[in-house]
Amino acid sequence: MALTDEAIDKIKAMIVDGELAPGSRLPKEEILAGQLGLSRNSLREAVRALAAMRILITRQGDGTYVSSLEPHLLLESLSFAADVSQGHTALQLLQVRRLLEPQATGLAAALLTPEDLRELRNILKRSRTVATVEEFVAHDIAFHLRIVEAVGNPVLSMLLQVLSTRTQRVRIVRGSQTSHALNNAHEDHEQILSALQSRDALLAAAAATVHITAVEQWLAASLTDDAMQVIDD
Repeated sequence: MALTDEAIDKIKAMIVDGELAPGSRLPKEEILAGQLGLSRNSLREAVRALAAMRILITRQGDGTYVSSLEPHLLLESLSFAADVSQGHTALQLLQVRRLLEPQATGLAAALLTPEDLRELRNILKRSRTVATVEEFVAHDIAFHLRIVEAVGNPVLSMLLQVLSTRTQRVRIVRGSQTSHALNNAHEDHEQILSALQSRDALLAAAAATVHITAVEQWLAASLTDDAMQVIDD
């Protein structure tokens, strides 16, 4: 095991064991390094890595603290992986989204307020007047996020954002026949909203499943086409 990995594991163990509580300040570098039997260089590398994971927070001139460790905060570090995902990795993320988001959409059917439903309608109206794919994706994200937020679980909201980021969605829409993809998305959104307005949880979940599955199937087909092209070449 690399020394930095060992240092990371030791700091994590202190947090898991309750020696370092959320929001608490780490001991001074020389003290903590001695306590853990680490070099100060290994400790610094570990702190940098844990800060990137949002487990630790470094405050200039004040020291290093354990973060709040809220799950939705820790999930933010996964967004970059989703942003750069392509090919089969992007497909796998979509598959996980399909397992989670329809259930959340079904739950939201009973929880969305009349104001929420009006805002969802306004989002769809605005999405039909956009000039670019990027603008459409911004409204698409807002539409789905508003639905999921009604469930009241910030971890679920963040996880679904991570599974389908803005960058990933733009790349997928641009890779398809754009006008056809947008028309299908508009129709799918209308079906989802109609089910939500009717407070029909099963229909809302089914509409969301159809919507996400269509994107998943397109991406799977494009990967198959790319593979066949390689074979032909």
